[in-house]
Amino acid sequence: MERHLLGVIDWAVIGAYFLLTFVVAWWSARQEKTRQSPAGYFLAGRNVGWFVIGASMFASNIGSEHLVGLAGTGAASGVAVGQFEVQASIMILVLAWVFIPFYLKSGVYTMPEFMERRYGPAARWYLAIVSIIGYVLTKISVTIFAGAIVFETLMGVQFWTGALIVVIATGIYTIFGGMRAVLYTDMFQMFVLIGGSVVVTVMGLGAIGGWQNLRDVAGAGFFSMWHPITDPNFPWTGILFGAPIIGIWYWCTDQFIVQRVLSAPDVTQARGGAIFAGFLKQLPLFIFVIPGVIAYGLVQTGRLQLEKPDQALPALVGALLPIGMRGLVVGGLLAALMSSLSSVFNSCSTLVTWDIYRKLHPTASERHLVLVGEISTTAMVALGLLWIPLMKLISGQIYQYLQSVQAYISPPITAVFLLGVFWKRINAQGAITTLVTGFLLGMLRLVAELLKSRLSPDGWLYNYASVNFLHFSIGLFVICCATLVLVSLATPRQPLGQLHNLTFQTVAANPLMKENVRVRVLHVGLSLVILGIIGAVWAYFSGLSF
Repeated sequence: MERHLLGVIDWAVIGAYFLLTFVVAWWSARQEKTRQSPAGYFLAGRNVGWFVIGASMFASNIGSEHLVGLAGTGAASGVAVGQFEVQASIMILVLAWVFIPFYLKSGVYTMPEFMERRYGPAARWYLAIVSIIGYVLTKISVTIFAGAIVFETLMGVQFWTGALIVVIATGIYTIFGGMRAVLYTDMFQMFVLIGGSVVVTVMGLGAIGGWQNLRDVAGAGFFSMWHPITDPNFPWTGILFGAPIIGIWYWCTDQFIVQRVLSAPDVTQARGGAIFAGFLKQLPLFIFVIPGVIAYGLVQTGRLQLEKPDQALPALVGALLPIGMRGLVVGGLLAALMSSLSSVFNSCSTLVTWDIYRKLHPTASERHLVLVGEISTTAMVALGLLWIPLMKLISGQIYQYLQSVQAYISPPITAVFLLGVFWKRINAQGAITTLVTGFLLGMLRLVAELLKSRLSPDGWLYNYASVNFLHFSIGLFVICCATLVLVSLATPRQPLGQLHNLTFQTVAANPLMKENVRVRVLHVGLSLVILGIIGAVWAYFSGLSF
């Protein structure tokens, strides 16, 4: 197949996408009368409905690293990488039913602020700083890198030029409109990226001769989500026990995602938004991973050429789609890129402003705090750009890189949040010891992996760097849980007065938590439907014949 760049009609479609995005951002910003107040700028006035919340959670999560990286890993090894997407719905349900009540009752703006209420100021500083570092390592740099691949492969724009164009354009409307502009542009971009991805999937299936022919060409191994325990990338033990550790950290404790549910007026809207996002997260396997498998099938039949797996999606777009349709799909890729970047810019601004600068300068004016957040976010973008050349040392497929880095920083945070809401005996000393221990072990692993080619194959550090990242996550989580429990039991209890509304054992009634009985039954039913869909997907992609 011959690969084509964009035509005039495609560029017109892309131009229309950018115009509509800025119109939506302008309109949404005008709706917020209290833009310069904390609740207005950072949480959209705390009056956002469930549909916008769910759409924003999905669009923020689905960055260009998903569209490019999931397809690339699908082309390299099949549907197993889709496990992270399928399991995400379970973690979102954990957010909906376990964590949302505590977050809304506490009235916090950020996750580090919640940590301070549960464990004290040191925990807040730790989570704020680690979150910012994590945004550079796993969100900003990967999103920019994947977006630049799209620009270079499909649009003929030089790598760095393409990346900078979208970063600057996204930064403008994020700074101008605050959280409300981010939420509503995310909602608009959700439709664009889903529509574009569905087009690629349908066209790809048509090109390869349908679903059954794709299964025959790709082989049974590419359609199995459950790989042997010895699999170097996605062993079933790692998927079943390691992936949820990363998932709870990302979906239940990360400011990037949780900030959306914090913008809800009550638990009904927050939980409804999370459940809606849970349904949406069942789509990526079929519209992001399967196109990569299609690209692999076309390569096997000699109809497509790939220099590397991460080019699978751009190659499909260039080879299969007619003029005009390519512009729509590139619009979807740009929607994914811009929705993730706008969300991380806003979340980063919130963390820097609310959890660091405001703590150091409690008398600073609100406008001054917003300006500080804008400047520090710009600095983070620069750090993300500088980190990109090092990413290839960790993993050839960018989505696997993303998951592996998250596996190193998530276990201690997951342990502290999860055990902290379930057991009041967990205290500040245990939390801080666990966070520091987990961080040091995780960073040691990251450094060892970066230097792996220089290490002796017989040394312990080489073996430490060679453990599958999901298995490493499991081991680190067990160590963190043991540390958290032992240190907490060995040190004095926290006074019960400090734990009010912060654990299941000290929770009290709150008007924000009142939920209509019929709505609650509906939410329970929809949650069970999500679990049923997950079970059906796991059964179909079990590697057995159907």
